[in-house]
Amino acid sequence: MSAVVEVPLSPPASPSLLQRATALDRVQRMRLGAGLALLVVAALAVVFISAKPDYKVLFANLSDKDGGAIVAQLSQMNVPYKHADGGGAILIPADKVHDVRLRLASQGLPKGSVAGFELMESSKFGMTQFQERLNFQRGLEGELTRSIQALSSVQSARVHLALPNQNGFFREQQKPSASILVSLYPGQGLDRAQLAGIVHLVASSVPDLARSAVSVLDDTGKLLSASPDGNNSAFDAQQLQYVQMLEQQYTRRILDILEPVMGRNNVKAQVSAEVDFSQTESTSEQHRPNLASDASAIRSQQVIENGGTTGTLQPSGVPGATSNQPPAASTAPINGASPQLAAVGQQQGATGLGPNAKRELVTNYEVDKTVRVTRGGSGSVKRLSAAVVVNYHAVADEKGVMANKALSPEQLEQMTALVRETIGFNKDRGDSVNLMNTPFQIDAAAASDLPLWKQPETLELARNVAWPVGLSLFAALVVLGLVRPALKAMSNPVPVPVLAGVQLDALEADQPQRPALAGPQELDPTAEQLRLEDARALALSNPMAVANIMKNWVNGDAA
Repeated sequence: MSAVVEVPLSPPASPSLLQRATALDRVQRMRLGAGLALLVVAALAVVFISAKPDYKVLFANLSDKDGGAIVAQLSQMNVPYKHADGGGAILIPADKVHDVRLRLASQGLPKGSVAGFELMESSKFGMTQFQERLNFQRGLEGELTRSIQALSSVQSARVHLALPNQNGFFREQQKPSASILVSLYPGQGLDRAQLAGIVHLVASSVPDLARSAVSVLDDTGKLLSASPDGNNSAFDAQQLQYVQMLEQQYTRRILDILEPVMGRNNVKAQVSAEVDFSQTESTSEQHRPNLASDASAIRSQQVIENGGTTGTLQPSGVPGATSNQPPAASTAPINGASPQLAAVGQQQGATGLGPNAKRELVTNYEVDKTVRVTRGGSGSVKRLSAAVVVNYHAVADEKGVMANKALSPEQLEQMTALVRETIGFNKDRGDSVNLMNTPFQIDAAAASDLPLWKQPETLELARNVAWPVGLSLFAALVVLGLVRPALKAMSNPVPVPVLAGVQLDALEADQPQRPALAGPQELDPTAEQLRLEDARALALSNPMAVANIMKNWVNGDAA
């Protein structure tokens, strides 16, 4: 037997958001309001930071005068700006850099701290000759400074000229001189050609200025140009560069010939070259021995004859065998045998000279001479030393496992021969090649001494992500700590009173269905259980009475 009771009911209306908010207690409403306010502040901060313009450098290394003029023009143009590097640099929004530079350039800003020949344009009335000469010297120094600063490696420069007064006495005139102080960019340098160019530029710009009278110094006080006497005691950087280039070239040759055989990173080589940069000049003079008289060239010949008279000659001298003999041959000939002199009697008969006559014959022959001049070229290689280290090569054993194995003596000899042919080995020059085969040691990367939180990369990353991460964490804390509990409290259903006319369907079965399980042991019923059993019995016996009772309860009437 079953009974159905129908009670008319109206569907309950869902509470609005305002009703749920008003249903919260005071503490929950304060938390909800504070959380929403903090979320709004975080959103505004994100918008403000993202909308903040990116500033870039407009001009750097400005003088105080140019910086003040540029700041005044920026204020008139309503362009925001900031200072950096102690006021030496001016920063403006990145999207306005090029526009502002062009507008300032049209006004002649920045003018620059170096003044050139524009000083001569502002000549005042009544200027003395000394002031005119001083302005000319300052203008010339400024123009030379601008020209030197145009070099890519020169950051700033100063030029000092010493121009003596010229007078009418030529012997008492003094020559001008110049001193140049250059400041280079970090990591930059001036080679020998650039220094010679600076010296030539200054010497050509000043009348009667010799190159030897120009001195170039760097910001550390080191003399870069050669000394006036031409003796530069400092080691030539260009020669050192040539030696390094030569050594690198030989090293590259060795690696190119051995790496295809041993593999990449399995060969290490170093070459040391001794290069002779000295310039030698030798002069030799050689004399060949005297030649025969018919093969010699006569340079000059002199004959001297004096004394005696013409006519019949009479014998003179002491009678005897000695006076009747012809003179002997010369004992000191110049070239070949001396010509035999005729007898005195024959000479007297032929020449008609007297007994006291004298005749001298002097002949000078050319002497052979060879002059040879030898000049040794600079940059010749005196000796080469090559050191090569070769790693063990990997060989598979019978099981297919790769293992490192040393090279055989034949292979080492072949590689040594390759290295010798590559560098142009010369035994007479004293070259040496040393090739060693040993396993390479792979060391772990050394840990940086600088802590991680002090490294520049870490600091830069922290600066970049600090604001986004901080705002995100702040918003998460606000949502989880304040907003979420308030929303959870608002989501709980609010009890709504049941109104009259609500439909109620009730079904009461005769026999309740219970699972087919062994029930618990029967105990003595309590008073509550007894009243429940009485209510069930009343509902079964008189359901209309029970329905009227529930209707009265719903309508709120007294029992």
